[in-house]
Formats: sequence, structure tokens, C-alpha cells
Amino acid sequence: MADAAVDYYRIASLWVRSSVAYPASFWMMAVGSFLMTGLDFVAIWVLLRNVSELGGFGLTEIGLLYGATGLGIAFADLLVGRVDRLGQMIRMGRLDTMMTKPVPLLVQVCADEFAPRRFARVAQSGIVFVWAATYVDWSLPRALVAVEMLVSGAVIFFSLFVALACVQFWTAEGTEFANAFTYGGNQVTQFPMSVFPAEVVKALTFVLPIAFVNWYPCLYLLGREDPFGLPKALQFASPVAAALCLGVAVLTWRFGVRHYRSTGS
Repeated sequence: MADAAVDYYRIASLWVRSSVAYPASFWMMAVGSFLMTGLDFVAIWVLLRNVSELGGFGLTEIGLLYGATGLGIAFADLLVGRVDRLGQMIRMGRLDTMMTKPVPLLVQVCADEFAPRRFARVAQSGIVFVWAATYVDWSLPRALVAVEMLVSGAVIFFSLFVALACVQFWTAEGTEFANAFTYGGNQVTQFPMSVFPAEVVKALTFVLPIAFVNWYPCLYLLGREDPFGLPKALQFASPVAAALCLGVAVLTWRFGVRHYRSTGS
């Protein structure tokens, strides 16, 4: 793992130096990304200007949900977001070239064309999270749960990016399919789960566990009871969900690589 991290850092550093070689372009892209992602929260703020609550949650509470899921997908997108172009790499023959190099294939795929402008999304979500966190009645257990939530959320989205990208080993193009669950999952978790039917919440808990990205830990941070009456233990189960998702992602990646057939490009 240490060697893989070093390899990732070296490849990413090359792309960072390439990006900052044109500072005007870099800063325009970074600022644009910051503003575009910020519009999501502006839309929520405008909505709650007209209604006092949404699903029983106020603006600051939704801000905590928004910031937590935003940081999770922002870190995952920053580190492994490039994997969603796996199909393009296969068609262009780039994956075949990568497989000849003495660096783990997943590291090469994820670090390829590393885009430092994506730090803007991390910053935007972080600002909202810190603002909303000032309204939390903090204690040591809640601080530990918050740290676990942020790490687990990033791992869950990381796993979804990798596992769903593996569909492209067998399909010509599966990017939109994967985006429906990754970026679509982020959109869903920006809002309280209490606005959805119980059946949807159970599916997002036990089938596609993105509810563990922010919903269950935030219930604990906010001192809220689960509106669906699910066990309180779920509020501390984000690391378990993240570990299971990571295991599935690793197995899926290995299976995809083992059964990969070159296009001959």
C-alpha cells in the first residue's frame, strides 16, 4: 500500500505541474468549479427561504448533511474520479500500455490526468460543513463519529467509483450508468432521508449503502431519533459499510482485470 501511494503521488505530481504551467487557465477552472458546485447549496438555501423545514430538518441541519456528502464525493472524485473513463482507455489502447508498466494498474488509471482544480469542490463542501458544524453540540464521541463519517463517506464513494467503472470492461460505454449511482447518490444524500419513502431509505441502507455516507452519523451528531425507527446501531455503522463496499470494489476490479480482453487498438 505504501509503494502504491508513492506511485500515485509521483504520477499525480506530473499532472499537477502540467496544470499549473498555465496559471490563468488553472485558476479560471478552479474558481468556475467552486462556483458551479456551490450553486447546489444556493438552491437549497433558496428553497428553505420559502419553507422553514424540509423533512423536519432546518437549513443548518441540511447544511451538515450537504457538507458531509459533498466532502465524501469530492475526495473520492479528486483521487479516483478518472476511473470513470476506463472504457475510453480501453478503446484507445491506453489500458494495454498501462498493463506493461511496473505500477499497479488501478493506481495508474486513477492518477491519470489528475486534476488539482477538483480541490475547489473539496473547499466548497468543507466551507458549508464547517459552517453547519458550528451549530452542533460537540462532545468527544460526536467528534469521533464525525471523523469516521467523513473517512467512511469518502471510502464508500471511492468504492462505488471503482466497482461501477468495472462495467466498462464488458460494455462500450458505462460512464452514465456509474454516474447515476455516484453523483446521483450524492444528490440524494444532500437532503434528509425523511423526505423519501421508507422503502427507498431501506434500499439506500441495505442494498446501495449510501445512507451511511452522512444520514445515520448526522442523526447522532444532531441528537435526532431515526424517523423510520431503524436500529440506533446504524448511526455508528458507517465504517462497517465502508469496509464492505471497499471489499466488493477490490473483488470486482480484480475480476474485471482478470477477464479483460484487449480491443487490439
